[in-house]
Amino acid sequence: MEVRPFERINREMEMDMPTFEHLDDGMDYVLSKIIQWSEDLYEQEFFLAKRWLEVREEEHFHESVLHIFNDGGEYLVSIDGNIQKGAWRFLAESNTFITDFLGKTELYDLAFLNDDYFVLSKHGDQARKGQRRYFVMGREGVVSSLTWHEVLDQMFNIYRSSSRFIFFLVIAVVIISVILAWSLL
Repeated sequence: MEVRPFERINREMEMDMPTFEHLDDGMDYVLSKIIQWSEDLYEQEFFLAKRWLEVREEEHFHESVLHIFNDGGEYLVSIDGNIQKGAWRFLAESNTFITDFLGKTELYDLAFLNDDYFVLSKHGDQARKGQRRYFVMGREGVVSSLTWHEVLDQMFNIYRSSSRFIFFLVIAVVIISVILAWSLL
């Protein structure tokens, strides 16, 4: 079956996101599209002293869980306004994040970080154990009234916006090149 160039371009520019039954599956898809726009953990200004609201898919999860990572390794978790303290640190060379909370120390790998989203993946085969693979947080002002489906869609917008920009930039360069070539004739 022959694929025409314009059909291929049109397919590449299709910006609809599939529907997912589980947050982890949606994260796998979205992260594969947006990973190139992720920051690194050594760029602490992206996650320090922000109110990160936890995003979960569980139907009966109605608590408002805020995570705040302060300078000096202070980790605050607010569950419906009740605060508990812990600690955090990171290994910059490997983009590894470690939390120590309620006597439990956990190792995470950075999955994605920007001004609005902080996504970690817990080390190990969490899916095999029936556990969540991703620890998804969004800046409170961005995700506070969104469902997890809407959060995925908002994150996918990073890809949509960047892909469209690149496409239109390429088109503009081609048009300018044609005009310049035409004017030199």
